[in-house]
Amino acid sequence: MSGAPARVADSTGNWVDTIAPSWSRPYLRLARFDRPIGSWLLLMPCWWSAALAAGAAHDIRRLPLFIVLFFVGSFVMRGAGCTWNDITDRNLDARVERTRSRPIPAGQVSVTQALAFMIAQALIGLVVLQQFNRFAIATGIASLITWWPQIVLGLAFSWGALMGFAATFARIDAAALWLYAGSISWVIGYDTIYAHQDAEDDALIGIKSTARLFGARTRPALALFYTLAVLLIGLALWSAGAHWLAWIGLAAFAAHLAWQIVRLDISDAVLCLRVFKSNRDAGLLLFAGLLADALMRAS
Repeated sequence: MSGAPARVADSTGNWVDTIAPSWSRPYLRLARFDRPIGSWLLLMPCWWSAALAAGAAHDIRRLPLFIVLFFVGSFVMRGAGCTWNDITDRNLDARVERTRSRPIPAGQVSVTQALAFMIAQALIGLVVLQQFNRFAIATGIASLITWWPQIVLGLAFSWGALMGFAATFARIDAAALWLYAGSISWVIGYDTIYAHQDAEDDALIGIKSTARLFGARTRPALALFYTLAVLLIGLALWSAGAHWLAWIGLAAFAAHLAWQIVRLDISDAVLCLRVFKSNRDAGLLLFAGLLADALMRAS
């Protein structure tokens, strides 16, 4: 292994680089704790679903616990998935400028150490999952089969849209399915923005991506997927009997997505990353509306 762990190329100035113990930094980077945006994006559909289900049930007693469990579960399971991704893609990562400084290709941790760390994270996720009912546990386990890149990534990152209803009602209602479909459209949109950072490298080494597929047509493609996301999530709100506060949250979410489309410049990798990261704020706006709606309906 190398000496003092170097920073990852696209992650500087965060708490991992500044205050975390040196020995822990490669592992925290494997789990992307230096770049938690992916964990936040995995978490958003979970929180949406939990709040929408609580509102539909007119019962918020378990909502605080669900919010905490989903938070922990999203961060450790995303960390486990990223660690596995780094293990399997270590040779490819070494060939891409943005990823060659990741812990494994940079020689900061061995594959065996990374595997052990991945298992530890997965076990924490299992403990979290066991706090739910049996139907929710089965629903959570089913998500493991969907960990694939690009469009199918939407299936994995949106799975939390089902979990809130599974945990609250021990079933998956139509509202959960609409929410899931809307989240998939949202994921395809923001993952396309993210992929534009690597579009040139992807073309050189032959990786297919929606960024390469849409190219100069990315803006209208984003408009399509983001519009679908808003409409489908709107159907989820209607199906769950959501009140006006939830619709205000959806309107704020839609306005943020529209801002992203206007702001985006696919030739500016730094801007692409900034716009991509802003999707956490978009998701929080929707969650705030759903949470306020749940509180109002339960009172």
